[in-house]
Amino acid sequence: MMFNTLRSRLWLSYAAVIIVALGIVLVGFFLFYLRGPVNNTYFRLYLSLDRLLLVEDLLSRLPPERLYSTLERVDENSSFRVLLLNSDGVLIADSRRTGAAPVIESTSQFMSEEAGAVQDATGQEWLFVARKIKGERYVILIAPRPRLLQSLIQGFQNLRDELATPMIRAGVVALLFGLILAFWISRWISAPLQEMSEATKAIAAGQYMEINPKGPTEVKDLGIAFNEMTERVKASQMSQRDFVANVSHELKTPLTSIQGFAQAIIDGAAEDQDKAAQIIYQEADRMHRLVVDFLDLARLDAGTADLKRAPIDMEKLLNDVTMKFMPIADQAQVKLHPQIEPLPGFIGDGDRLAQVFTNLVDNAIKHTPPGGQVILNARREGEQVEISVRDTGSGIPPDELSRIFERFYQLDKARSGGQERGVGLGLAIVREIIHSHRGQIYARSQVGQGSVFVVRLPVAHPEDPTLALSKPSSD
Repeated sequence: MMFNTLRSRLWLSYAAVIIVALGIVLVGFFLFYLRGPVNNTYFRLYLSLDRLLLVEDLLSRLPPERLYSTLERVDENSSFRVLLLNSDGVLIADSRRTGAAPVIESTSQFMSEEAGAVQDATGQEWLFVARKIKGERYVILIAPRPRLLQSLIQGFQNLRDELATPMIRAGVVALLFGLILAFWISRWISAPLQEMSEATKAIAAGQYMEINPKGPTEVKDLGIAFNEMTERVKASQMSQRDFVANVSHELKTPLTSIQGFAQAIIDGAAEDQDKAAQIIYQEADRMHRLVVDFLDLARLDAGTADLKRAPIDMEKLLNDVTMKFMPIADQAQVKLHPQIEPLPGFIGDGDRLAQVFTNLVDNAIKHTPPGGQVILNARREGEQVEISVRDTGSGIPPDELSRIFERFYQLDKARSGGQERGVGLGLAIVREIIHSHRGQIYARSQVGQGSVFVVRLPVAHPEDPTLALSKPSSD
């Protein structure tokens, strides 16, 4: 269909507005010219009155007979009836004294208004102009008000004779100019949308392209949002490809090892079957942990992870984590220092948060050389609890610091974990757990001076409906 596109519908809408506007202007001119006969009559009355006032002195002192004859001559020349009143409103002279003219019973309006309309005894309406002259007299010129049919005929004649041609020309020019302008405006609005439509089809085909935001402010904002969405979709698909490639790589090594040692056992080629079985068990355990991490990450991403929110004693949770890692830190010859201040009540999943700080402290100890130290600090900062894990390890290079929370990202060059090296999912899971608790996590580091991971979690308030009980009082 012709008008199925946005551009054609916009053009049609603008064209309709232009045509309606021109129609309203035409009707306004016509209504104005309907009053043309009335306005023309008033104009002629004023003109005749001004001429009559040139003999104002004469009108104030002529005897009645000569006064009548003078008014009759004015009536014949102008076709307007002339009345002369004294200061009491009594008729002194009438240019139509023959009695053929209807009698105007009320003359008070002549003395109070300079122009207007009155009715005679027969109900006919007269237009008048009045002026006070010398001798305390009032001279009035009156003419019958043009009838509606006469006004219509006269209005059409005036419109035809005076304005028809220029109005038609101006209307045609205005219409053509308006239609061209409407086409340009509709194209200005729809062109960016059309470009977005083509870019969307390209994205569906796997070709990512940005558009140039242009057009009205709303369409430009839509273009900017579209580009942001394109970048996110592109990053998401790249992340998915990387995820599949990394999963394949991480599973390939243990599967190859399991397959090789299992085949050796079957063929009887394994010199130490117990050692081969132990390797198979270790690799299978590694695969199990990898799959569990995948499931955790997928559930946290989808928001379907079963978070058991309840009041948490954050001080006790952090002290328990510290106690658990004291033997490991001693074995690694690393000093683990807890600096935990009194903390307010908090709502969350204790097991998941314990997983977060276990991961952070474990990473810090693994990547701190003997003789170094790890500091677990916790304190309240306004409406948040800030918990940081600081180490004195080798630090993280600046170009890699922004990627440490990416899935499967490993600092192989800066931090080698040996046989216990993970697969790069730990920090990604930590970030998702913190985000699910409406918190934030970030890292700071300097090469050669160590790193610090900072977690900020919102404080629970007594009026919070999810808070069943604040931290128990020690009293």
